[in-house]
Amino acid sequence: MLDTLRKIVQQVNAAEGLPEALEIIVKRVRDAMGTEVCSVYMRDPDTGRFIFQATEGLNSEQVGVASLAPGEGLVGLVAEREEPVNLENAESHPSFQFLPDLGEERFHSFLGVPIIHQREVLGVLIVQQAEQRRFDESEEAFLVTMSAQLAGVIAHARVTGAVGVGILAGEGATAKVVGVPGAPGIAIGTAVVVSPTADLYSVPRRQAENRRRELRAFKEALDCVRADIRAVADNLGSELNPEDHALFDVYIGILDDSSIGAEVASLIKAGEWAQGALSQVMIEHIRHFERMEHSYLKERAVDVKDLGTRVLTYLQESTVANRTYPMNTILVAEELTASSLGEVPRHKLAGLISVRGSGNSHVAILARAMGVPTVMGAVDLPYARLQDRELIIDGYNGTVHLNPPSELKQRFQHVLDQDLALTRDLEALRDEPCETLDGHRIPLWVNTGLMADVTRSLEQGAEGVGLYRTEVPFLLRDRFPTEEEQRQIYRDQLEAFAPRPVTMRTLDIGGDKSLPYFPIEEDNPFLGWRGIRVTLDHPEIFLAQIRAMLKANEGLGNLRIMLPMICNTAELDEALELIRRSHREILQEGLSGELPPIGVMVEVPAAVFQARALARRVDFLSVGSNDLTQYLLAVDRNNARVADLYHALHPAVIQALANVAAAARAEGKSIGICGELAGDPEGAVLLLAMGYDVLSMNSTSLPRVKKALRNISMAEAEELLTEVMALEDVVAVHQRLHRFLTEHGLEQFIHNPVV
Repeated sequence: MLDTLRKIVQQVNAAEGLPEALEIIVKRVRDAMGTEVCSVYMRDPDTGRFIFQATEGLNSEQVGVASLAPGEGLVGLVAEREEPVNLENAESHPSFQFLPDLGEERFHSFLGVPIIHQREVLGVLIVQQAEQRRFDESEEAFLVTMSAQLAGVIAHARVTGAVGVGILAGEGATAKVVGVPGAPGIAIGTAVVVSPTADLYSVPRRQAENRRRELRAFKEALDCVRADIRAVADNLGSELNPEDHALFDVYIGILDDSSIGAEVASLIKAGEWAQGALSQVMIEHIRHFERMEHSYLKERAVDVKDLGTRVLTYLQESTVANRTYPMNTILVAEELTASSLGEVPRHKLAGLISVRGSGNSHVAILARAMGVPTVMGAVDLPYARLQDRELIIDGYNGTVHLNPPSELKQRFQHVLDQDLALTRDLEALRDEPCETLDGHRIPLWVNTGLMADVTRSLEQGAEGVGLYRTEVPFLLRDRFPTEEEQRQIYRDQLEAFAPRPVTMRTLDIGGDKSLPYFPIEEDNPFLGWRGIRVTLDHPEIFLAQIRAMLKANEGLGNLRIMLPMICNTAELDEALELIRRSHREILQEGLSGELPPIGVMVEVPAAVFQARALARRVDFLSVGSNDLTQYLLAVDRNNARVADLYHALHPAVIQALANVAAAARAEGKSIGICGELAGDPEGAVLLLAMGYDVLSMNSTSLPRVKKALRNISMAEAEELLTEVMALEDVVAVHQRLHRFLTEHGLEQFIHNPVV
């Protein structure tokens, strides 16, 4: 049965859109279960009605016509209960509703299961038989398993279908895709899809600007591949017998004008660009071979894919390098890279979307520094079909809207206009202190990782750096940077902000940050070898980095060193001894300077409960609220499936943050925070009341937090914190904070999803 499940999922994955996917499902499920009927009802997101969408065994003329309201009939019952309904005599059930034109009068037994994706009921999958009997447990289990397996595929197919209508004409239905917030803000613009080198599955669909030129490029690429294959055949001529050598002729023949080559040429003549036509034809043939039962024929899929990749490589090389970008470009890719981002003129770049990647990826960090709205992890996005489509990015809530209707576009444009007006208003605050109405002063620092962050941070009025991500220079190289290379990088940062303090976090790799030349392969990387654990196991890396930092600080004196992922005092003691050793070494080399302030990042639950013991050993504590929230809630913040469970203002997180602040005060040590919560005006109000001495955030958030804190008093913040600490539900916390901001004329900082 497992093999059957896999084959059905594989076939559905290959479907071009929702109708084709549903047709495959009803046919294959009916055959697999040996039933007389299999049907699918899909919920219409606009009306909420369940539409009869596909069938094998009932009247297919009613597909798209027959429907049931929510809660109506057995279909409505399955959807409402969100669990299977298994009946031997369906018509005797009180919820049964007869639809006369379906032709189901003679079918008595009924088994329906809900199709649920990310808590949303997408539809209902049904099997029926004339014989009056309850489907047995194994049959019910199979259908439930099938529904669960296909839910995500159906969700993806629904979005794919929405943008698949009239693809060359740029038409399509509205669709919404949920991802992970990468950088805050709203962007409305035109999609420009970038694909990785020679990946058939990532080529975007695009209309050919010049069909003759595309045809010529395709034929030239074919000639190059044929020449390559002949060269390989000649090189191996003496080592192969005639039969084996003949295989190269078969290989070349696949690309002939009478075979696959003709299909590609036909698509180009119909208006598709060469790379897109090649991709579509080759993938169709690859999937055809993969579905074959015979192992020899199935293996031919590898040959077809190799040929297609070779041709695509030549096509990509012949593509004009100077791609034109429209105004308000929204760059879309399976996995965005910093290099692809850098190719777009800054004044034309409106937003970024990456199917893969996390809110902490290099691109997301860079996007926040640049103030470019970004959505990461949009796994259901049919990105290859989006070229030249109009898109809306909601970087606050991590959503992408495809082909937005005019009303929705107007609502988002209103939010965008408000953001732009607010940004202009906030510019006047750059040189103003962050001070409450009753005179409480709190410094606002920035999180950085690139020199590109420096200018923007200073323009926004940053008073220091609360987190400099030293791993970024490591990520940009193909080897570990030398001690001298590190010293120069750190010196540039320290000089740029001097005399303002710069807090440098020691190398924090592992988790979702793996160096290409030092890969860390683990089943559970966030609970594995990361942060201080890696560098203590490799003291040669740690010592070189500390020495580089201390040397870079010569004559400046604005360095602070921060240790990540500390979870016990033994780790901290070991790290401190290595730092003291490095300091002794550079003094022996003739450099001068005191040991800089050293601090610990509080980002694991163990550190929360040992905060006082850690504080006794160092000069300051700094909470990494992103990881701390993730670990406290057991939620991967970069996983779109559980993104709605990640709440930085969860009551448990608020309690933990308050406890750490109290522990630091009890030991007379400074306490800061450098997670995303610090850049949220709502969170900043609570952190102020808890007694945090420094808030560090991305530069884009800095003026917003300053505006919010300058409009409240410390007494009001403390009163609010008392109320919030008594709340037990995250929704209630947000409601109270929203009300507080509104009461103080700060409702522009509330970013609810636009509906």
